[in-house]
Amino acid sequence: QVQLVESGGGWVQAGGSLRLSCLASGLTFSKYAMGWFRQRPGEAREFVASITRSGDMPDYADSVKGRFTISRDNAKNTVYLQMRSLKPEDTAVYFCNALNWEEGSDFWGKGTLVSVSS
Repeated sequence: QVQLVESGGGWVQAGGSLRLSCLASGLTFSKYAMGWFRQRPGEAREFVASITRSGDMPDYADSVKGRFTISRDNAKNTVYLQMRSLKPEDTAVYFCNALNWEEGSDFWGKGTLVSVSS
């Protein structure tokens, strides 16, 4: 049974930092590209960042470039999202995603809430 469990969310003032973690189990972590998405109340889920299986070639939404950093530790089956210079508009539920195109496998975590106050 595949599980993706996010942690590290919480409340922070604007300009602050948080680091999200996503621990994966039940899959071969190194075979999956990993990503972070977020969903604000009443809005569609949107892409935040992704990282390839080997950890190179990170990709970011324009809205978070220069502020967020995605990384992974394949030995720990964990992907991270370091968030700096947080803004109120970053307030959302953040979801972890694992994707393997070849196998057609796509898994999601249940999300962690990030609240940024002005």
